[in-house]
Amino acid sequence: MNTAALRQLIAQARQQESGSQALSRLLQTQLERLHPAIRLPEENAPGALSAFVIAYIEEVPDVLDAAAEVAREAGIEAAVKPVLKIAEHFFLQPPALMEGHEGLEGLLDEAYLAHRLVEEVNDRYIAHLGQPLIPLDTTRANLIAHQLIGEPFANQLDEAVHHALTGMLDDASFDQPSVQAYRERLAAPDTASAWQRWPCLSQQLGVELQLKG
Repeated sequence: MNTAALRQLIAQARQQESGSQALSRLLQTQLERLHPAIRLPEENAPGALSAFVIAYIEEVPDVLDAAAEVAREAGIEAAVKPVLKIAEHFFLQPPALMEGHEGLEGLLDEAYLAHRLVEEVNDRYIAHLGQPLIPLDTTRANLIAHQLIGEPFANQLDEAVHHALTGMLDDASFDQPSVQAYRERLAAPDTASAWQRWPCLSQQLGVELQLKG
């Protein structure tokens, strides 16, 4: 994993944003069109939304590093690493549909791709093992990012994620002895306590999504 290169890209984009304010202007136009389910702090809503986007982007290399570490410790690196490399490539070699998207605005799209990829991987681990690979709950944060990116482009990004995962992490991937051993470790108390270090990302960033339920 070359997450150092991702962090460098993010740092460069943040520096660029300090001069251009392109992301800030984009988010300002979004404020009036936000879905009512998205709850921002009453004080400094624009600042909270901007902080959410930046943290959402900066979380990607941390999540990829954590996923790689978990996979290595669990002995399932061979199954997981190729998927994580796809998420990394979304940043370092963006798909053609990202052309013209630059700075933090462009990285928001790429971060959405990476987070959605990890979310899909988690869903497959939950289906087969009853637990996610990485216990960071990005579901609500991804829904907020989807809204900020806007349709139909966000739907195109979702399609890119599904296409990237085609043929990967199928049922046979979860029949490996190392994966079955990992299933047993998931029930261990120390695993459960480690899981608690990963809160819901949107709550952590101070932006709430009020879902009906």
